Amino acid sequence: MKDRKAVSPVIATVILVAVAITVAVGVAYWMGGISTQYTQFEKVEIQTGYATRDTLGWEITLSLKNSGSATATITHVFVNEVPIDEAEYASSGFGTGIDQVDDGEMGTDLPVAGLSLQAGESGTVTVYIDYDYGTLSAGTTVNIKLHSAGGMDYIKLIRLT
Repeated sequence: MKDRKAVSPVIATVILVAVAITVAVGVAYWMGGISTQYTQFEKVEIQTGYATRDTLGWEITLSLKNSGSATATITHVFVNEVPIDEAEYASSGFGTGIDQVDDGEMGTDLPVAGLSLQAGESGTVTVYIDYDYGTLSAGTTVNIKLHSAGGMDYIKLIRLT
C-alpha cells in the first residue's frame, strides 16, 4: 500500500482552481442573460422636427428613432400641453391621406392605437395646426410633446414659419 501515490497537492490545487473558474464563467453568462430580460428600456429620440406652411395652416413633421432596447409606442400628442384627442383623429380623417383640419383645430396622423417602434426602428409623426387655432402665428415657438405607453414624454420645440 505504501507504494501507491496520490495526486500531488500542486496538481490538485490547479484542478480545483480550473473548476472554480469554469463555474464562475458559466454563472456570469447565465446572470448576464437573465439581467438583459429585466433591463430593457424605451428611448425615443426626436431626430428632426420642422414646420412647413400651406394655405390652411402649419404642418409639423417629427422624425423619430427608438434607440432603446424595448418597443416604444407613442400614444398621445400634445401641442403647448394641449392634447390632440382621439376624436379629432377620427373626425379629421387622418390616416387616410387627408392633411387638413377644420377651422381652429389641430390634428395628427398618429394612429388611434399609437405608433409602435421596435428597437432601432424609425418613424414619423405629423401634426397639423389650423391658422385659426389660438394665438399662434408665424415666428411662434410651439412645444410638441409625444407621450408613450410606457409613461415617457419626448419634447421638441418647433418654430412656426
